Amino acid sequence: MKLALLSMLMGAAFSAHAGSPLPAPVDQNYPGTLVLKVDASDTVQNIFRVKESIPAKPGKMTLLYPQWVPANHGPSSPINQFAGLKISANGKPVTWHRDNVNVFAFHVEVPAGTRTLDLEYQFLSPTEANQGRTTMTPEILGIQWHAVTMYPAGYYTRRIPIQATVTVPQGWQYGSALELDERKGDDLVFKTTDLETFVDSPLFAGHYFKRYDLDPGAKIPVHMNVVADTAEAVEAKPEQLELHRNLIKQAYKLFQSQHYKHYDFLFALSDEFGGVGREHHQSSENGVKLDYFTDWNKAESMRGLLPHEFTHSWDGKFRRPAGQDVPDFNTPLQNDLLWVYEGQTQFWGQVLSARSGLQKSASVRDQIAVNAARYSSIAGREWRTVQDTTYDPIINSRRPLGWSSYQRSEDYYNEGALIWLDVDTKLREMSGDKLSLDDFARKFYGVKDGMNTALHYTFDDVVKTLNSIQPYDWASFLHTRVEELGPAPLDGLARAGWKLVFTDKQTEYLKSVEDRSKSADFIYSLGFNVGSEGKIESIQWDGAGFKAGLSGNTTLLAVNGRAYKPELLRAAVTAAKDSKKPIDLLVKHGQQYRTVSLAYYGGLRYPRLERIEGTKDRLEILLSPLK
Repeated sequence: MKLALLSMLMGAAFSAHAGSPLPAPVDQNYPGTLVLKVDASDTVQNIFRVKESIPAKPGKMTLLYPQWVPANHGPSSPINQFAGLKISANGKPVTWHRDNVNVFAFHVEVPAGTRTLDLEYQFLSPTEANQGRTTMTPEILGIQWHAVTMYPAGYYTRRIPIQATVTVPQGWQYGSALELDERKGDDLVFKTTDLETFVDSPLFAGHYFKRYDLDPGAKIPVHMNVVADTAEAVEAKPEQLELHRNLIKQAYKLFQSQHYKHYDFLFALSDEFGGVGREHHQSSENGVKLDYFTDWNKAESMRGLLPHEFTHSWDGKFRRPAGQDVPDFNTPLQNDLLWVYEGQTQFWGQVLSARSGLQKSASVRDQIAVNAARYSSIAGREWRTVQDTTYDPIINSRRPLGWSSYQRSEDYYNEGALIWLDVDTKLREMSGDKLSLDDFARKFYGVKDGMNTALHYTFDDVVKTLNSIQPYDWASFLHTRVEELGPAPLDGLARAGWKLVFTDKQTEYLKSVEDRSKSADFIYSLGFNVGSEGKIESIQWDGAGFKAGLSGNTTLLAVNGRAYKPELLRAAVTAAKDSKKPIDLLVKHGQQYRTVSLAYYGGLRYPRLERIEGTKDRLEILLSPLK
């Protein structure tokens, strides 16, 4: 009986914290201000040490660690790097219990006489690549606030005040959309704001730092805050800086509005700090390789990032899908309109890259050619729609895929951009070239100039705006391309006066991309790429390599009996076109060696766009700067 009673009591104690329902968020002010202190000075061990005070009252309380990361489109918060949680009240320990169903929820019983819970914990930034994205190096640190913040359940995050202080390494400078109250030595004391705005305002800091004014004299400032591994890398030449200023000018001419009080590009140039591209309402996180400024001619492919993320201030942050209107960071996001949120942003990112001069128009055409080629050839479109790929950040959490051409990934980005090119050229065709997607941008994103909170929309709102510009059955037009299986949406290319072709030589831009990646592209011939160490990658479902039995975890060692080199394989592909003899590849698959014969005789094939004779070049018009 004693054992049975003990078992019953233990079961009752456990069940009190097992799968307990969370308090439903209410849209009212939280009674008190969260105080967060982050010590980010340990750049040797990559440890962020956090102390947080949360106003509380006696009784049951649930604390949440953010789960659904804004702008990452999925439940991807790095809770595995959250450690060392200790809670106290009035100097005495308070026991916490993690919910056994929702592992992002922590239940506590707040003791009598308590007005504040004091929390202490750490965020352990990855120290090796296989642990995740590096957010701290000896020269650079980045703080995504969702990774270092806990908050009380039961309230809309925009109604929870928070005041944060960050300690950075000695003498380091920083960039953030957060407004500074004061700097005390290396302590950055920020003004109190609401939790939603706070989490949407990350911080970059660095030993080597330079801040550039991208809109001199403007009432609404825009700055580029550059951190880098070296002092040389942060220096932009005047002509380079002017192209970034052109980006701001061209965006304003396009959208004819501003939806922020100020805007900050957080820009890391590093071979150690993790690459990133993430949008925020009044800022963006951008991370590329160290030579962005110092090897300008070879770094063109990286210069499409800032136009994309800047566009997001209008598309994705100001105008936001209704399914992303959530009360807190632990309520699931609905991704079904990401083909607008990300697809149209991808479209405008390419357009603004060309209009600003950050990328050549010919280079943007090459990017469009690559996308057209990919989506014309992938086997995955036989079973999976663009709409279904909007759920991929939730399904796959951006992990590598074994057969990406068949499984499909987040194709709402690039195929979405092709769909919006289709819309643009349809508007131009029907209106006698008087109207374009520029008009949609002004009418959809340019409303309520100066408003810096989200304005949500539905599919019907998109259709309604298109119809107000040019009456047409836009609902069916979009449904067909987004929700139905079928061919790649290349009608927009034809209306623009261009067609996809394949030649045996790469364009200058695509060759530079290949050289930069230290890989060799045989996607449209042999059906795979070869990485820098000979690793066979991106095997195309039903391609020549696939049909010959190639799969992942395979390294190419030799071509027709000779040690592999990219130029040797290219020569073999060219020779096979005339000889009609199979290409023999010696490969290592796991621990086994074997020879694979590729019966492919089509020669080298690289995509590019070619003008359609006798047609108007609407693509050149689209990519030309606005006057």
